[in-house]
Amino acid sequence: MQGRPPSIRLRAAALALAAAGCTAPAWAQAPTWPAKPVRIVVGFSAGGPTDVVARAFADFAARTLGQPFVVDNKPGANTILAAEAVTAAAPDGYTLLVGATNHTMIPALYSARVKFDAVRSFSPICTVAVSPTVLVVGPSMKAPTLAALLQQVKAEPGKRTYATPGSGSSGHFASEQFTRLTGTSMNPIPYKGAAQAVTDLMGGQVDSSFATLGSVLPQVQSGKLTALAVASPQRSALLPQVPTFEEAGVKGYRADAWYGLLAPAGTPPDIVAKLEKTAQAFVQAPGTLDKLRGLGMDAQSVCGKAFGAQLQREVQGYTQLARELDLKAE
Repeated sequence: MQGRPPSIRLRAAALALAAAGCTAPAWAQAPTWPAKPVRIVVGFSAGGPTDVVARAFADFAARTLGQPFVVDNKPGANTILAAEAVTAAAPDGYTLLVGATNHTMIPALYSARVKFDAVRSFSPICTVAVSPTVLVVGPSMKAPTLAALLQQVKAEPGKRTYATPGSGSSGHFASEQFTRLTGTSMNPIPYKGAAQAVTDLMGGQVDSSFATLGSVLPQVQSGKLTALAVASPQRSALLPQVPTFEEAGVKGYRADAWYGLLAPAGTPPDIVAKLEKTAQAFVQAPGTLDKLRGLGMDAQSVCGKAFGAQLQREVQGYTQLARELDLKAE
């Protein structure tokens, strides 16, 4: 081959590599990751809890890894649009998803519509935060306690409303589970994200909401919303005066929400490992816990196979719950 023109030698080398099964996509031959900006896709509008967590992680990752991490908000279709965008991207570590608990609820409601598998289409990285669900009421609902709310709702079946960040969202499942446990009937009002739902709740357009604490903490602390109960095993350190649902008489009710980082399936293991280390460092970094608690969250890191197993369990559990409640996406 020494006497052949360069173009012929290059073509011959390419054919030899192909025959040996040694070809690789361009991203696999790229410089050490990250060598350019990384996009973090979020399926909610700016200002909601998932967006806030994503931006906090993006800032930390940029300072740690030396490249910009840019948040890209793609709200709509209960985060399906965002997840589809990530699974359609090259598995090169330059497109990531910051998802939340509702990611594992999608198969229960949209299995015939989505183009991805909530577990197999992703490489799970780590959870980075957890937030309890809290039942809050606005000025249209004169109920200072959970018992008072239950009394009113039972007296007016089907009349009272609750806001959710979207049909089939974690707030929707939490609300439906509550009505099933208590034998009550309320009307869901779905929104495209938590921010507008909270605004309308404060304005009296809706009566109540089963919201993540991170999305309503400032409004509760300022007295614009009233928290009746938290759906965690223990009271929140941020709202020590608010009872758990167990303490308030609704037994067996749990509804914590996680926020975590996922990559497209097939992302190289060395990139996944670096992302895991970055996520764990974010959770353990000085100031992260205080920052997240200021948002009504706790720092939490469940990574790799353990995170993947958690996703699988949740998909199975929510699918069963949706079947029992006959929940379907609108």
